[in-house]
Amino acid sequence: MAGGGFVSSSAGGTEFEAKITPIVIMSCIMAATGGLMFGYDVGVSGGVTSMPAFLEKFFPVVARKTQDPTLNNSNYCKYDNQGLQLFTSSLYLAGLTATFFASYTTRTLGRRPTMLIAGLFFIAGVVLNAAAQDLAMLIVGRILLGCGVGFANQAVPLFLSEIAPTRIRGALNILFQLNVTIGILFANLINYGTAKIKGGWGWRLSLGLAGVPAVLLTVGALLVSETPNSLIERGRLDEGKAVLRKIRGTDKIEPEFLELVEASRIAKEVKHPFRNLLKRKNRPPLVISIALQIFQQCTGINAIMFYAPVLFNTVGFGSDASLYSAVITGAVNVLSTVVSIYSVDRLGRRKLLLEAGVQMLLSQVVIAVVLGIKVTDHSDDLGKGFAVLVVIMVCTFVSAFAWSWGPLGWLIPSETFPLETRSAGQSVTVCVNLLFTFVIAQAFLSMLCHFKFGIFLFFSGWVAVMSVFVFFLVPETKNVPIEEMTEKVWAQHWLWKRFVEEDSDVEMEGRVGVNGKGNGSN
Repeated sequence: MAGGGFVSSSAGGTEFEAKITPIVIMSCIMAATGGLMFGYDVGVSGGVTSMPAFLEKFFPVVARKTQDPTLNNSNYCKYDNQGLQLFTSSLYLAGLTATFFASYTTRTLGRRPTMLIAGLFFIAGVVLNAAAQDLAMLIVGRILLGCGVGFANQAVPLFLSEIAPTRIRGALNILFQLNVTIGILFANLINYGTAKIKGGWGWRLSLGLAGVPAVLLTVGALLVSETPNSLIERGRLDEGKAVLRKIRGTDKIEPEFLELVEASRIAKEVKHPFRNLLKRKNRPPLVISIALQIFQQCTGINAIMFYAPVLFNTVGFGSDASLYSAVITGAVNVLSTVVSIYSVDRLGRRKLLLEAGVQMLLSQVVIAVVLGIKVTDHSDDLGKGFAVLVVIMVCTFVSAFAWSWGPLGWLIPSETFPLETRSAGQSVTVCVNLLFTFVIAQAFLSMLCHFKFGIFLFFSGWVAVMSVFVFFLVPETKNVPIEEMTEKVWAQHWLWKRFVEEDSDVEMEGRVGVNGKGNGSN
């Protein structure tokens, strides 16, 4: 039974019916648990690295610096340790490497098997982390989790974009980001509880409970249907048509089916998708996708979410208070992502990105000013009023990111690449995201030590740059079918149309030249 319905346009302009069916909603919810796993990994690392028992076992040098103020040159440098940063960042470096393999499996095996592989990697990584006896075992576990992240981040956004009807594609795709934020919140809540466990084994429970979303993703991958796009792409037309009929909740699927078959035919003509990705006509989605991933990390959001407890500890909050504050920011993150699900297909992508740019810029400047005045190298007495202000400003920043750059950084790339380069495009998107996530994770604590409060001014400068980029170069993609992006979006943009039109002219001249030679030989 359909949950609702609407009429949307196919590539040829013919209208076809597409209902919001329970199977679509359930498939998207189950697939998006990949985001839950990713979010839990992001949130849990910052919490356990602020636990004394964890630091004493794996990072005794850091443990001594946090317990003995005389060993510190500055409050901002308490956690500056390359090994500690490697614990967090190794996951993203592994994810970056795994993405290249995930691109192949997504294209040849399908989106569903790739999600299953991700789930198995996650489970193996969780077992090693929870049972870790030394730093090597801990890092290997994080590397396996990173492989899971690489496969999940490659397959899940594609799965969600392809299975969702056009009108609610944005909202359903953002389920991935919503689950990321829920995962972060759960991790913060669990860290807050496990930090109070006597005996020093609470960190094992924190790391071990990552097995819950890992199992959910694995089971979900076994239960969901493959996307029609993937089945048709691999020549299984009858199966693709049957799945399309099932997920749309109607028999009137012929126009959409023919559109997918035609898109697949064009895609099969492309023997080298990564080489094709560099063609002039593919520059607009490629440039925007790469820029969005770089900018997403340069907002500073992952630095705050990875190290929220450490950050709050640095500026003078006690251990319990820092974890509690991290829980608050995690809750704001979840609620604000819900706002995005409601507004993304109503207000559009550009409005959310531009509004958030102003909000993030102002909040980071305020944080920098407060820390610059109140937190010096050897004094971290914020006072209750200023401490509350810092938490409010961090929440203001997190909320803006959560309804804009967080979900839209994944949504826009997943809906703008044509089918023939979609898997390769998604692979590049994930690679760039994980590369810059690794760089920020590996460098943040050292940057905090050297930049001090200026770290927030550094990130706010990037927010200003990315807002200008969006204003001039990111077009609106709201309610545009994926197969019509070139005609309705790129060909209408003041800059990007030059790439699309010139490439079309070159292709046309090539065809005319071939035909001319053929005619001349008759």
